[in-house]
Amino acid sequence: MKRTLLEEDHEQFRELAAEFNSREIAPHYAAWDAAHMMPRSMWRAAGEAGLLGLAIPEEFGGMGIDDYRYRVVLDEEFVRCGHLGVALAFHLQDDLVLPYLLAYGSTDLKSRWLPGMAEGSTVTSCALTEPGAGSDLRGIRTKAVRDGDDWLLTGQKTFIGNGVSGDAALVLARTDGGTGRGSQDSYSLFMVSRTEGYSCGNQLDKMGVRASDTAELFFDAVRVPGADLIGELGAGLRYVKEQLPQARLAIAVAASAVARASYEQALQYATDRHAFGDNLLQFQNTRFELADMLTAAAVTELYVDRAVESFNAGELDDIDAAQVKLWASERAKEISDRALQVHGGYGYILEYPIAQAFLAARLLTIFGGTSEIMRESIGRSLAAGA
Repeated sequence: MKRTLLEEDHEQFRELAAEFNSREIAPHYAAWDAAHMMPRSMWRAAGEAGLLGLAIPEEFGGMGIDDYRYRVVLDEEFVRCGHLGVALAFHLQDDLVLPYLLAYGSTDLKSRWLPGMAEGSTVTSCALTEPGAGSDLRGIRTKAVRDGDDWLLTGQKTFIGNGVSGDAALVLARTDGGTGRGSQDSYSLFMVSRTEGYSCGNQLDKMGVRASDTAELFFDAVRVPGADLIGELGAGLRYVKEQLPQARLAIAVAASAVARASYEQALQYATDRHAFGDNLLQFQNTRFELADMLTAAAVTELYVDRAVESFNAGELDDIDAAQVKLWASERAKEISDRALQVHGGYGYILEYPIAQAFLAARLLTIFGGTSEIMRESIGRSLAAGA
């Protein structure tokens, strides 16, 4: 079936993304992957190219583009060349931090943070998860206590993308002074600058997507100005739930791109590789595997496209997003695994894009809420409606 999501403007944007990819990323990505870090020069170049913070209003230095189809194009171009680390690093800022500032931030907060995010001079991270609290955010122990007009923030976060390279973090903290599991209004969100008492632990050595740095963050009585409280006091968990659809959609979009790229890599390899006098496409088993992969990738692509349209229309809720994230991430994992098998021994070599796709896909069923959490969320909604 013909894909109908993208229009001429999006394809023109693809040319910009492809040119940036070949000029600024492709020559250096292997080195970034080995170093587990992307240079700040890449972020600044992306800002100059207009690829960061697409939804940031023009008054704050952005493009003012709230059409999520442009994000789809970015992911497809980055993932096609095996550069998912860049795509996810951008998602961490544009889909897990920026929406909170746009939806709930004061004009002062926006004026201080958004211009730097748009131009690439400011890199941010989303610090929700803790060693003892992943998807169960009511279990977090990081706390913020008042000190005059400021707050003193103390605690620890883990699995924080852009944690080493970031200049600031969006932090969820307990603000009611209590201990144990809090109530719905016990938590608040802050933008926290890297300052005295704010430090990161050792860079975490991940199995895949290594160019995007990940670390633990530590806060030791970090002084946070009252003006850096995002929105209302005690509204943190409500805000997180309200922004879940975009976060989950971002992962689904990346997963769909991985699924499609994995299939295409397998098809190309099967076309070029010869065994027993024929290329691999002459073997029925190879054709059957590719037929299954193509069908699953196409279904996933169309499903994700429909979710993007729903999001653009303001109709994608957290359960819809959980469903599309669950489906797309599981298909990316399945298709990349089967595509690697088609490659045989070469698929196990890290310099081959399919090996990188396989490792990256394994993250997508965990990142942003595990598949088990997605199923539980969907299941609870069914029980509530019964």
